[in-house]
Amino acid sequence: MTNDDTGTPNGGATIPDAEPLAAAADLGRALRELIEVSVTTTVPAAEVRAAAELVRQVTERLAVARRPASQLPALDDLTTGRRVFNPVTGAGSALAPPLVVRREGDGVVGEATLGVAYEGPPSFVHGGMSALLMDQLLGSAAAAAGLWGMTAHLELDYRGPLPLETKLVFHARVAENTGRKSVITGTIALAEAPDRSLVEARGVFVMPRTEKLEAYFGAITDASGRHSPPRRPSDATALEQD
Repeated sequence: MTNDDTGTPNGGATIPDAEPLAAAADLGRALRELIEVSVTTTVPAAEVRAAAELVRQVTERLAVARRPASQLPALDDLTTGRRVFNPVTGAGSALAPPLVVRREGDGVVGEATLGVAYEGPPSFVHGGMSALLMDQLLGSAAAAAGLWGMTAHLELDYRGPLPLETKLVFHARVAENTGRKSVITGTIALAEAPDRSLVEARGVFVMPRTEKLEAYFGAITDASGRHSPPRRPSDATALEQD
C-alpha cells in the first residue's frame, strides 16, 4: 500500500509521474477552496456572474481530453488502494474534505475538518456527510484487517450534531468476520472530546461472488485501455503510515 494518495512507495506500489500527481492534487485543493468560498462569499451578483464565466472557461479547457467512467485514472492503483479522485479521501477530488486515515490498534482512525460547503442544519454538518465518511472509514478498517467487500448495509445513530469548521475524529474496527461477510463498527466525535461519540455506525460488507464481480467490473480498463477489472473492488483507500 502507499502511505497516502501522494504515491509514496511501500510494498512495491506503482508510482505515477510526480508532476501529474502533484498537478491533480493542486487542482483538487484549488477547487475545494473555490467551493468553500462560493458558499460563503457576499460579493455583488455581477461579481458572482463574472466568476461563473471564468469557471466555465476553465471547464472548457480541461474538457478537451477526458476518460470514460469505465477507465481507471492513470494516477490510481487499486492493488495498493491509491484512489486520487476518491470523493472522501482523494487529494485530487474537489468533493473530498479530505479525510486522512491511518492504522491505530486493531482498527483505523481518521481526521477531517468540514467547512460550510458541507452544511446541513445551520452551522452543523449535513447528516448525509456522516454516512459518506463512515462508509469510507468502515471500508478502510476492513482493508486494514486484510478483508474487503462492498457495502451491503449501513446504519447510523446520530447522538448529536457535528459542528462545522471543527476538527473531527473517526474510529472504526472489524467487529465480526465470517468469510465473505464482515461487520464493522465506527464512531465520529470531536477531536477535543474523542470519547463522546456523536455518530455511531455499523456496516455490513460482503465480498461479491465471482459472477457478480464480472457483472460489476468486467468492463473496467486501465488508463491504457487494457482490460483491468479490480481484484479488490473496494472504496477503501491507502492508509497513512504511523
